Amino acid sequence: MSGITTATSGSTLADVLERVLDKGIVIAGDISVSVGSTELLSIRIRLMIASVDKAKEMGINWWENDPYLSSQAQQLLTANQQLQARIDSLETQLKALKSADAIEPVSPNS
Repeated sequence: MSGITTATSGSTLADVLERVLDKGIVIAGDISVSVGSTELLSIRIRLMIASVDKAKEMGINWWENDPYLSSQAQQLLTANQQLQARIDSLETQLKALKSADAIEPVSPNS
């Protein structure tokens, strides 16, 4: 009698999850909502499930440079606020200089 392998006899959930993360899986689909011949909503779904190592191997590493996902997020936000305040101050000084130049009369002897 030949043995038939079933999903319950050979693989545990951990085995399946390990295989999926090791190889990666892509799920793609389109959802469309229409009334009659008028399309009201169209959604394109693309989902990839893989381990971090597999994603890096495929060239996907957006989480490494996302400030909201790094431990430096608060430092970057603080630095950004300081730079914005400095820009605002410099723009105010520049406007003041321009208006002072416009008000200052030009002497005819110069």
